Amino acid sequence: MKNSLVGSVFLLVVVLLFAACGSKPETGGKVPTGKTIKAVPVGSLSATLLNDSGQFKQGNQEFMASFTDSSGKPVDVGSVSLNFHMAKMGPMAEMNDATTFTTTDTPGVYRGKVNIEAAGEWQGQLAFDGPAGGGKTTFTVTAR
Repeated sequence: MKNSLVGSVFLLVVVLLFAACGSKPETGGKVPTGKTIKAVPVGSLSATLLNDSGQFKQGNQEFMASFTDSSGKPVDVGSVSLNFHMAKMGPMAEMNDATTFTTTDTPGVYRGKVNIEAAGEWQGQLAFDGPAGGGKTTFTVTAR
C-alpha cells in the first residue's frame, strides 16, 4: 500500500512537471507581438516583420514575419522568401543575404533567421506562394 501511494505521488509530480514545462504554441494562435521593423502591403495582404528591438542589426538574428488579411487575421501563405539586397558600392561587392523561414503553430506566422552582412540600407525582396496565391514586394530597411 505504501509503495503504491509513493508511486502515485511520484507519477502525479511527473505529470504536473510536464504540464508546467511542456511546449506551448509559439504564438498562442495570435499574430506575434514585438516591435514592428517594417509593415508592407503584399498583394491583398499585409506582411509585418517584428522583433524585440524593432530594427534589424548587422549579424545573425531572428525575427517573426506575419501575413494578415484586411481584418488582421493571420493568413497561411505557404512558402515564404525574403532576400536582403545591397547594390555594389565602390570597391564593396554586391551583397545578397537570404532569410531562412520555419513555420509556427499559427498559420501565416513564420520565424525568420538571417545574417545581415553589413549595417546600412538594404532592399528587402519578399515573396510568397501557396494557399493564398502568390505575391511579392520590395521595400527598404536599415540595419544598424
